[in-house]
Parts: sequence; C-alpha cells; structure tokens
Amino acid sequence: MSPRTPSESKTTLTDLVLPSETNPLGNMFGGELLARMDRAASIAARRHSRRIVVTVSVNHVAFNKVIPLGSVVTVEATISRAFKTSMEVFIDVLLEDRQSGKRTKANEAIFTFVAVDENGHPVEVPEIRPETDLEQERYAAALRRRQLSLVLAGKLKAQDATELKAIFEQ
Repeated sequence: MSPRTPSESKTTLTDLVLPSETNPLGNMFGGELLARMDRAASIAARRHSRRIVVTVSVNHVAFNKVIPLGSVVTVEATISRAFKTSMEVFIDVLLEDRQSGKRTKANEAIFTFVAVDENGHPVEVPEIRPETDLEQERYAAALRRRQLSLVLAGKLKAQDATELKAIFEQ
C-alpha cells in the first residue's frame, strides 16, 4: 500500500442551515452539526482507505461560534494521520459571510475512524504523507493525542508514551 496525501481524500460539504435544523434561538443544533461533520469525515476516511469505515470516537469538538439560520456552512474533513487500521480526521467548520462571501472558521472537531472489511473486521490502511506545514503540524499532534488516549484507556504505560514525554522534557 503506497502512502497517500491528505489532499487526495479531503472532503468538502457545503449546505444551508434550514429552520428544522435550528433551536429556539434560531441557531443550528449541535447534533445537526455533528452529523454533518461525521458524514464529511467518513467520506474522507473512506476515500483514504478505500474501505468501509466506522466512527470509533469523537475525540474533540469545539463549538466556538453559533451558526444562525440561513447560514452557508462548509465542513472540511482531512485525514491528519493514519495508524495501522485507524485514521484521525480533522474537521474545520467554516461560515460564509452573506455580503462578502468571506469564510471564517467557526468550529472544529477531531474524529477517529477504523477501516473494516465486509465482515466488520479491521483492515490495514495506507500511511498518510503530509505535504503542507499545517498537515505536518496536525500529523505530529495526532500521535500525541493517540498516545494520551491509550494511556488514559490503560492500553499504554505512561513511560512508553514517548511523544507525550517529549513535551514535558523540553
């Protein structure tokens, strides 16, 4: 399996916020945004692995800005790192200004997916080869996040979390 770049699987979904997707204050439901993020991220993971993928965790979600009714929302999902059978997907949520058309980052999230075969068993995925500075930054951070998650789950001893230890030894 040859490595792939994040740009090969980057997924962009753009849509309007409709009245049925908003709360009494006229802002998009968080669950609606999570569903859009999950769809975009699953497409990116599927494109990268070329396999069926399942969401295994929502590692981080930041609802930094409200998204009002009628907004044009763009969800961009990019593979930040691929491990043996799993992929971390970084998701940026952008809001488009109605007058200028300028996009600003409103929210972000990090999801993890696992590629599976037709029987639901995990299968290996290609490595990721980051190209841009941002991709390299996210690639490096993904390993630290993974090690932290494994330590907290009791699946990795703290002394073996080399990338985490390096942060504190500087």
